[in-house]
Amino acid sequence: MIVTVASGKGGTGKTTVAVNLAVIAPEGSVEVFDCDVEEPNAHLFIKPENIVTKEISTMIPDVDMNLCTLCGECEKICRFSAITMIAKKIMVFPEMCHSCKGCSMVCPAGAIKEGSRVLGSLLTGQSSRGFNLTWGELRVGEAMSPPLIKQVKNKIDKGIGKLFIVDAPPGTSCPAVVTLRDADFALLVAEETPFGLNDLALTVEGLKKLGVPMGIVLNRADMENGIIDDYAVRENIEILQRIPFSREAAKVCAKGHFLVDELPEIKALFQDIYLKIINNLNSIQKSDKGGQ
Repeated sequence: MIVTVASGKGGTGKTTVAVNLAVIAPEGSVEVFDCDVEEPNAHLFIKPENIVTKEISTMIPDVDMNLCTLCGECEKICRFSAITMIAKKIMVFPEMCHSCKGCSMVCPAGAIKEGSRVLGSLLTGQSSRGFNLTWGELRVGEAMSPPLIKQVKNKIDKGIGKLFIVDAPPGTSCPAVVTLRDADFALLVAEETPFGLNDLALTVEGLKKLGVPMGIVLNRADMENGIIDDYAVRENIEILQRIPFSREAAKVCAKGHFLVDELPEIKALFQDIYLKIINNLNSIQKSDKGGQ
């Protein structure tokens, strides 16, 4: 089952929650995937060993002007203006290309072949805590992160019967949507501020459209009942746990250490979050079987 840890904005503690959940889970029962390929940082906590790196490329059109008839069909099909005809010449803008291959499919002269450009790297390593970490690192200057995110997600093997914890990019744009799609449960990390509520609400609306069940973890929570609690009641979303603001926790994270190793009170909270997630997943599985 896939649990994707997400947030409407950056800096809420999403990665902190993801990696500490992985550590609190029974050894050998989880794998971690960091899909925040523009700024991956799960590896800074997990410190994987035996890292294997693979260069990832994506398709871009390569036009043979000796075969091109300048019919313009490739330009018509491209929604992103990645390929266009200017002064009787076909121009390709790789940074705009979404690698759909539509241009090569509609070309009647067979003038468009599959070229490629490097997106970044796919990395896999082993944690000393008994689980693997897979993450992507987008090439500096590259604007198109979803293809690399898909490559990271392709490494998820549901057949091995583990819990897959996926660290999503922040926000509600394409990278976050691509990561959250196909999740069995979304764990939303939020802060009790007006901005936190606004961004949480945007994420919740997106998850409703994707049909992904969700729960909320409040991080740096100072109040017994605040604006996030009221919103959660209105939306019928369970607040799984509240992680209090703590200078000690900030110091532990700044050192790249796990909260559950050094702060017993925080460890108890993460144990509770883990059990509630498992209960939610079990309920989802029972519901799915009942509907078949």
